[in-house]
Amino acid sequence: VHRVPLRKMKSLRQRLREQGLLESYLEQHPYNLAAKYFPGIAVEPLENYMDDEYFGTISIGTPPQEFTVVFDTGSSNLWVPSVFCSSPACRNHNRFNPAESSTFLSTNDTLFIAYGTGSMTGVLGYDTVDVAGINVRNQIFGLAETEPGDFFYYTPFDGILGLAFPSIASSGATPVFDNMMIENLVDRNLFSVYLSRDDEGGSFVLFGAIDPYYTTRGISWIPLSAETYWQISMESVSISGTPVACSSGCQAIVDTGTTLLAVPIRAFRTLMGHLGASFSGEISCEAIRNLPSLIFHINGQEFPVPPRAYVLRSNGYCTLGLQGMDVPTEEGELWILGDVFIREYYVIFDRANNKVGLSWLP
Repeated sequence: VHRVPLRKMKSLRQRLREQGLLESYLEQHPYNLAAKYFPGIAVEPLENYMDDEYFGTISIGTPPQEFTVVFDTGSSNLWVPSVFCSSPACRNHNRFNPAESSTFLSTNDTLFIAYGTGSMTGVLGYDTVDVAGINVRNQIFGLAETEPGDFFYYTPFDGILGLAFPSIASSGATPVFDNMMIENLVDRNLFSVYLSRDDEGGSFVLFGAIDPYYTTRGISWIPLSAETYWQISMESVSISGTPVACSSGCQAIVDTGTTLLAVPIRAFRTLMGHLGASFSGEISCEAIRNLPSLIFHINGQEFPVPPRAYVLRSNGYCTLGLQGMDVPTEEGELWILGDVFIREYYVIFDRANNKVGLSWLP
């Protein structure tokens, strides 16, 4: 069984607050959560990792060099820092050294990925990538040469392993999971994700299988509406039986690389009003017991997200795990169902049938 254990670590927000740096950091790093979903360029809004962070370990090269990565269903490239990078953010993270790998193949191709607060640039190379005992030979990946700004400096992860579709991969790089399928390295062309709640352990990404322990309440299968991100159609979002957003239908992306529920601005203002929160999302911790569940209507079924899931607690502060953004699409509004949503369900990402499976957790 090819299972990558994920560990949940103290968030960037908590670490900055403890060091007295949070307010100045937020002032210096305004960002657009929507930037990740503009077509034509692979974009990572890594600021989302400020609230909750799940990471796993992979290795690259022969002998293996280990890296901590975010398994991100909202992007498609694999990249890690390299020894060619002199940015401060690279110097305090693990860096790949191609000279120490007997299986590395270099290219002259470059990689550029834009971020909400800057960008990373690098070169592309090929090497063996080990993910939970699956050896993917000749996997193309990015070796970061620059990581501008100080955001990456504070993050506990080294790089990103993208799990979305090849159509959005920067520089046309074949994603890791696509190579697993091409080389018949997985029993089934799917992977599944369990993200634990609170500070519990046990989170994982499972490649090629569905763990039956997490599907005892059945699986609801939802067809994809686009093969780019893991994108689906929603009918509406309701509170206490009344539709309050997405009432004419909208699009949603199931994204492990986004911590929060990202909501179109107009719907965000409506939800803040219904939930009694300030526009910044702050809410009285005492008010939580009276808050309603948010009900997501998808493919004819209801998927509730209760207040214990969408309220984030940190050092005595309570904030809603929702964030406003606007991404116009041909199909209308776009929502991002990030970890706040995913933690409530065992999620199966099925490439064989281009569907997402949601199972209520036991």
